[in-house]
Amino acid sequence: MDVKAFQSMEVEELVARVHELKQELFHLRCQLALGRIENPMRIRQTRKNVARAKTVLREKQSIERSKENL
Repeated sequence: MDVKAFQSMEVEELVARVHELKQELFHLRCQLALGRIENPMRIRQTRKNVARAKTVLREKQSIERSKENL
């Protein structure tokens, strides 16, 4: 996914998406350990997507906090 897709999501959706991506990463790592993974690059892509989603989530939470302080 690209950053724009994550930016269009709400905070709750981002939290759920991060959770899904972490589960996917866990399963990919298990497949890697068992030697059954078809595309090892998916681990890297998933890890980067987790980072993108967390970055956007943090930005949105920061904006919400700044609005509360005003």
